[in-house]
Amino acid sequence: MHKLMLVAGARPNFMKIAPVIRAIGARQDFKHILVHTGQHYDPEMSDVFFDDLGIPEPDHHLNVGSASHAVQTAAVMTAFEPVLLEQSPDCVLVFGDVNSTLACSIVAKKVGVRVAHVEAGLRSGDRTMPEEINRIVTDSISDYFFVTEESGLEHLRKEGQASEHIFHVGHVMIDNLFYEVAQLEQIDPAQLSTNKMKPGGPYGVVTMHRPSNVDQRDTLSGVIEALGVIARSLPLVFPVHPRTRAALERFSIIMPDGICTLEPLGYRDFLHLWRHAAVALTDSGGLQEETTALGIPCITMRDNTERPITISEGTNCLVGNDPQRIIEAAKRILDSNVEFSGKRPQLWDGQAAERILDHLAALL
Repeated sequence: MHKLMLVAGARPNFMKIAPVIRAIGARQDFKHILVHTGQHYDPEMSDVFFDDLGIPEPDHHLNVGSASHAVQTAAVMTAFEPVLLEQSPDCVLVFGDVNSTLACSIVAKKVGVRVAHVEAGLRSGDRTMPEEINRIVTDSISDYFFVTEESGLEHLRKEGQASEHIFHVGHVMIDNLFYEVAQLEQIDPAQLSTNKMKPGGPYGVVTMHRPSNVDQRDTLSGVIEALGVIARSLPLVFPVHPRTRAALERFSIIMPDGICTLEPLGYRDFLHLWRHAAVALTDSGGLQEETTALGIPCITMRDNTERPITISEGTNCLVGNDPQRIIEAAKRILDSNVEFSGKRPQLWDGQAAERILDHLAALL
């Protein structure tokens, strides 16, 4: 039996780990050890996700908390090493592009444990993004690469990774999305906190947390003003990330009429909210993919994306944080008399976790 160590650090990791844990539970050839680094330390941003997704209590909780990128990465490395040495897994699975992904992959490689990177090969081309550095460095030392889209295959091959260790498997985030949609169909919507928060008619959903959008007064003020213009014709619901809320308070920015702000939501409550929306406006990576999978129009308030398939095949458009471009994109979507076009990418079928385990069973 192969021992896998799964590392979760921040909110997006939890959604990607959940289907892998479920797939392991259905097999006899693997057992897992779950490590939560505590990179997201706010219970609203982490613990609630474990509850919603049915992820078991972590075997190890490193409790690193928030800090600068350097301090946080170093704290994860220092705390992770003794756990890794004690457990001696056959392979460490890291997910996505957060600081914990980078930190734990470095520690594992330095002690001779194989590393598999789930969601490997994505590139935005923007090295001012901390996540881009995490992606590049993690892929430079990983042993096995599990890729969500064709662009990931191309990037890894150009970077000299061995083709026999690169696998196009689909996307575990989409595995989890389909699982959770099925769970929602089985429960009374009245049980969900967001059911009574949804406007009676069409509405949009907003998420925003990236430093490029929220850390500068003029930029954040301009984006909020643009959202206010959109909200005159389409009510917006905005679960506010702690970083964004702190910036709004620090800059004394008042939320315009028509925008309903909420505290951060658990995965299932948030899914219930956005899957019925007319449009999502976001600077997230994962929501670009999830909206594509369910055919929801998405406006991404970034200058670049590491997920180009959501634009070339999906329902995503990239507008940056220019207020006029945000407004114009929303108007195009809302004024369109034809159904918003887009298709689900290859292998985004809910079976990525099973493919990953099949490959690992052969590799290990």
